[in-house]
Amino acid sequence: MSAYLYEVLDQLIAFDTVSSNSDAAAMEFLADRLETHGFRIHLHRITIGGTLQLNLVAWAGPPQPNGLTISGHLDTVPFTGQPGWTRQPLQMEIDGDRVFGRGTSDMKGFLAECVDAAAKLDLRALRRPLVFILTSNEEVGCLGAESVSRELGPILGEIPAPKLVWIGEPTSWQVQHAHKSIVLFDVTVRGVGGHSGAPEQGVSAIAVAGRALEAVGALQAERRQPSAKFMPIFPDSPYDVLNVGMISGGIAANIIAEQCRFTIAYRALPDADPLEIHREIRQRLAVLDSHDYAGGNRLAAVEVGAPMVVPPLLAPRGTELERALLEVTSTREVGGALFGTDGGWFARAGMIPLICGPGDMEQAHKPNENIRRAALDSGTEKILKVIDRLCCR
Repeated sequence: MSAYLYEVLDQLIAFDTVSSNSDAAAMEFLADRLETHGFRIHLHRITIGGTLQLNLVAWAGPPQPNGLTISGHLDTVPFTGQPGWTRQPLQMEIDGDRVFGRGTSDMKGFLAECVDAAAKLDLRALRRPLVFILTSNEEVGCLGAESVSRELGPILGEIPAPKLVWIGEPTSWQVQHAHKSIVLFDVTVRGVGGHSGAPEQGVSAIAVAGRALEAVGALQAERRQPSAKFMPIFPDSPYDVLNVGMISGGIAANIIAEQCRFTIAYRALPDADPLEIHREIRQRLAVLDSHDYAGGNRLAAVEVGAPMVVPPLLAPRGTELERALLEVTSTREVGGALFGTDGGWFARAGMIPLICGPGDMEQAHKPNENIRRAALDSGTEKILKVIDRLCCR
């Protein structure tokens, strides 16, 4: 057990880095620690929703090709109002073989291991560059990675950006090389209001939204065709998946609802055009019968919003990073993640990401989030071994 590892994790958990909040104080803390350990640092500033966010790029080693990039995100999902918490979300608590606190698994535990590894690393041994990229706003669309990945060249200057990227998302130390794209958008139905005693004089947006949901559901059923290619990578869902995650509409039971909005999120297989399903939904809803069930000649308007896209990841197999991760984790299989990561944007920038981290996916985003102490304690040594193999030999 490294006392420094737990000190860093304790301070990271105490920062409220829910995506809607600024991560500046927490990222400056990490920058200070890595700079103290001999890394050059750059704080990359972006503004999202009027809030300052920082990405951190830290690097060491000579200006040689290859090397390694290690990445993780600092933001967390919300905890206020989430039922089931019996512990303080922003306070690290050790209980038996578990360490509790928001972000322990997803993914401040891995970031603390990175800082611990940086403290123990002899930078004079680096023969190729080592780069840390710590990102903001991953949980709300990988927005930090989208921004910083475009500017790595100017940030690193003479240091060639290493193409191999290790992303420490929670996989229980399993190695994963792929994930589906994520596309998120709203569908808004605008009806005609009025008194519920004369429904034929208006158009209920909720009623027409029901028809729209039925059309989306039919498409969802059609896309549930297993892909033989992706069966080994995504055995639980080797096909595109859709979900209607939120819906709202109407203001009173005796008023014809003038508006209803629902949010669709879907995940398409990595080799598919991420926007294909969005286009198909637009086409189907464009020809939807938008009359009210109550009768009348008036029509509702159905608007399909612009999509937010997280790119897919399908990294090539057999890289030196893959071999190193399989060795240090003592695993043999390489699979796919059911969640999206910053890796999609890094791949679009010409990099080759792999996903592997100490946290447990079944703990991510949950109340009383925690990480196994054995997984946390072993992480620093794993990171140092991978750095030695890719950057020092």
